[in-house]
Amino acid sequence: MHSETVLGFDYGTKSIGIAVGEALTASARPLMSIKAVDGIPRWEEIAAIITEWKPDRVVVGLPLNMDGTEQAITLRAKKFANRLSGRFGVKVATQDERLTTADAKARLFEFGGYKALTKGQVDAMSAVLIIESYFENQFQS
Repeated sequence: MHSETVLGFDYGTKSIGIAVGEALTASARPLMSIKAVDGIPRWEEIAAIITEWKPDRVVVGLPLNMDGTEQAITLRAKKFANRLSGRFGVKVATQDERLTTADAKARLFEFGGYKALTKGQVDAMSAVLIIESYFENQFQS
């Protein structure tokens, strides 16, 4: 049986966290963060990651307001998701990520104290949480 490989993206205007997950184990691990300039990544970096991992699906975190409404960054994250789909022909899902940054910081702190809290590691861990919450939603539906 083929387990679905999922790449998760925590989209930001300066940095994009990336994680990889497996549907079979419903687990994920942080890969890296890449820089973005005003929300635009170096697409060749993303192409290299997609080529390496050959994901069955990509999940992009949707930053919503706490009440569930959209904000300016939400639209940019959706546009990023659409570009991933258009450029690389991958199936793309979006996932509510309202609490991931706080959760990521808490989880990293648990493992490594303050030293673990670099921006890049927080973004990559946020991408892990995006994948994990995506998996949770799949199994509930």
